[in-house]
Amino acid sequence: MRHPINRLACLASAAAFSLGVLALPASAEVVGEVGVDWIGNDIIVEAVADPQVKGVTCHVTYFERGIIDRLKNGNWFEDPSNNSIACRQTGPIEIGNIDLSKDGDEVFREGMSLIWKSLVVNRIYDKANDTLIYLVHTRELTDGSAKMAISTIPLYNQNVTWKNGKP
Repeated sequence: MRHPINRLACLASAAAFSLGVLALPASAEVVGEVGVDWIGNDIIVEAVADPQVKGVTCHVTYFERGIIDRLKNGNWFEDPSNNSIACRQTGPIEIGNIDLSKDGDEVFREGMSLIWKSLVVNRIYDKANDTLIYLVHTRELTDGSAKMAISTIPLYNQNVTWKNGKP
């Protein structure tokens, strides 16, 4: 069961999105929800398909605090910055218009607090090794987190289609 606090954050995010304030490059589908204790804390598993790279799906996990934990510890509108990612080829790879710079592209963003904190997935292309790198981290307005994880998709010896020609 999804928690009411996160529903509030989702509604706020949806309202911001509808106003054009928050642009979400990709959407996620919850594929798993594992309860970790008796007070309602859960680990959520979401599948995120890369909108510019067909045939790649990332599974992102994050911790979602339950209502009892929120009552007990305060900090009502925020979940911890603990997350993980695993990306795999799930079909023929077709690469669209991706950013080839060292900054890469933001593939996915999801609010982890009412306003200030977001879970973010970035894609970076490592040309020298012909590999896509997916980085998950938490972006905070005032205090960034050093908690992160990466996953890679090697493209060498693969039948990969580049819509705009190989870089």
